[in-house]
Amino acid sequence: METNIQEDATFLAKQVATGAASADELLDDALARVASFNPQLNAVVLLQEETARQAIKAGLPDGPFKGVPFLMKDLGAEAKDFPSHSGSNLLKDTDYSYDSTIFDRMRSTGVVTFGRTTSPEGGIGPVTESSVYGGPTRNPWNLSHTSGGSSGGSGAAVAAGIVPMAHGSDGGGSVRIPASSCGLFGFKATRARFPDGPASGEGWGGMAIDGFLSRSVRDNATMMDACAGPDAGAPYAAPAMEMSYSQAITRPPRRLRIALCDTTFTGGAIDPACKEAVQKTAQILESLGHHVTPGCPQADHEGMMHAWTKIVACGTALWIENTLKAKGRDLQQGDIQGVARGALKYASEISGAAYLGAVNKIHAYGRQMAAAFDGVDIILSATLAEPPARVGRFTHEREDYENYRVGPGGVFEYSPFCAAFNASGQPAASVPLHWTDDGLPVGIHLAAPFGDDATLIALCAELEQAAPWAHQTPKMLAEYLA
Repeated sequence: METNIQEDATFLAKQVATGAASADELLDDALARVASFNPQLNAVVLLQEETARQAIKAGLPDGPFKGVPFLMKDLGAEAKDFPSHSGSNLLKDTDYSYDSTIFDRMRSTGVVTFGRTTSPEGGIGPVTESSVYGGPTRNPWNLSHTSGGSSGGSGAAVAAGIVPMAHGSDGGGSVRIPASSCGLFGFKATRARFPDGPASGEGWGGMAIDGFLSRSVRDNATMMDACAGPDAGAPYAAPAMEMSYSQAITRPPRRLRIALCDTTFTGGAIDPACKEAVQKTAQILESLGHHVTPGCPQADHEGMMHAWTKIVACGTALWIENTLKAKGRDLQQGDIQGVARGALKYASEISGAAYLGAVNKIHAYGRQMAAAFDGVDIILSATLAEPPARVGRFTHEREDYENYRVGPGGVFEYSPFCAAFNASGQPAASVPLHWTDDGLPVGIHLAAPFGDDATLIALCAELEQAAPWAHQTPKMLAEYLA
């Protein structure tokens, strides 16, 4: 089955359905690739082969991905059969007494889940360098560079061909950053499109949401259809879509009004390779008949970034304090890394009123970003302001949390686009349309008005047809296939 290593999950499911391959054979192949690639990548953890074999033996659900090997991010997606570290020594080997709704819905597609993928501690950061995994997660395109964060393990695993699609989550770009870094497709749906229960109602004030990293748009669409919709007791829900994701990609969208931003949203310069990628994508879109004009969203982007930083610090403090309370002890040396320690200290200085002020700032920003789509259907930019960073640049051992996020050379300078749409709740995607001269992926970012996921994914599918990216192969994978 190794000849199918670069195929998507839809193709592999058809192989199983026709008898050309079995679920056990596909799992064998995935595990063989873990053995080959993981020592270099450090992307796949907490393998549960026996659980996967038992699921196959018991009979898989008759879903669209029946028999396809699958990995879940080691953060969220709680499941009884899949313990978790959540990227932290403090949470190492956590067992769950329940299955999350998102896990149940992913399982219903027939995927064969056999492990988890690395994430940074608590999901903070654009890289995945958690000490609980013994070292950084690296990029299959160049091992000196990061695969991104916080779904960095999932990005590396899919790019390396270990699995065709993997679970992720996105609270400030954590699906789209690794998608950009690893040459994959990543989609952040409209706020509350997917369930958060039963453990919580929302993450990071509603800014976090589950998602998926995939090689193809169709795989992502099918999985999102399976997972969409609120669960019992959800505090709020996304507006109903006019059609499913899978229906939306069956035909191109109407010709769209696209605002081209080849700088940061505040007018700052981005890396020439990223600017070139945006401009080339604009040319493709114009050739398809879309109307592209220069324009960046006018909103309080800096205020949003500072509010985001406060909310995430408070969320970090909450899980640390709750974990320590459950363990009945104080924080010990080695429990958490520098960024988490810094966030904990920073949160201790934020009053309840200041926290609510940050939430109000995010809500005000959402109003501003809604207005930014007046007369515009899509905002086009780079996903990141630079190609993938080198490993170690955004080390998790730094304790200057606020400066790490919003200071000079900080995370928001590197990733100035993604968090905007977590704050606004609007759907956004990263599409792999460009590679640098030295072979590093550069993602293109597309965003749409709140609730208009269907138009956005239809445009992504149209770009996939116009400029196919499936033939792009990391060197380590090409060598493996040779």
